[in-house]
Amino acid sequence: MATKPSALLNVSHEAGSPGVCPGVECSTRPASPPWAHPHPAQWGLSAASPVQPEHRRTPTAGTSQTRLVIASGNRHKVADIAAMLEMVEIEVLPQPAGLEIEETGSTYAANARLKAETVARLTGCWALADDSGLEVDALGDRPGIYSARYAPSDPEKIHRLLHELGDSLYRGGRFVSAMALADPDGITRLEGCGICHGTILREPRGSGGGYDPIFWVREAGCSYAEMPAHLKTKLGSRGKAARELAPGLRQLMGLDD
Repeated sequence: MATKPSALLNVSHEAGSPGVCPGVECSTRPASPPWAHPHPAQWGLSAASPVQPEHRRTPTAGTSQTRLVIASGNRHKVADIAAMLEMVEIEVLPQPAGLEIEETGSTYAANARLKAETVARLTGCWALADDSGLEVDALGDRPGIYSARYAPSDPEKIHRLLHELGDSLYRGGRFVSAMALADPDGITRLEGCGICHGTILREPRGSGGGYDPIFWVREAGCSYAEMPAHLKTKLGSRGKAARELAPGLRQLMGLDD
């Protein structure tokens, strides 16, 4: 299933794309009433309104319009998103050093919006944020939105999860990612979501951040930590969320001109 590496902004939806969350409307069409799109409560996903042509701004070199700040202090996450953007003629920057944003939202989408809007207001640039979590079926979808706070360090998070899962034969789970794009005024303009289904391994394989070493992706034939960048873009939850944002992001930032 491997394909050549694709940038965030030039990946189009495939027929039956797994990037579309089951039962969730994640698109750039005008928002519909929340009851129109049932989804797990902790996802908290909604559609975002597209930019109207008369509101579009023409980008100029070196301005906030052509800069995109990745709203995260997680170096693995920043690296993943930056890799998806490396083929795009846009300046990608990390968030200000030392910035910590408390994730007070009750859903992935709420946390993504909070981070994107905060960083956009602080920097005066477009900001892209992601909030992700691992949901394990046998643990009642834990750790979910608390994935990053499940334990003080990545090895401790893995140890706790494997200890709680024990010898269970039911080891299915999924990575869920919600992304939000905020404009320089700190207003969320687009949202997207992605899911990557897999199985929890009994011991780590490969090196990577978070729960990546214990998450087996059948389509890739390896753990998430062992997946090359182009497969993370194609099969990973973050890559699928990025595809949800791609068309609208191009339009909002004037990259279609």
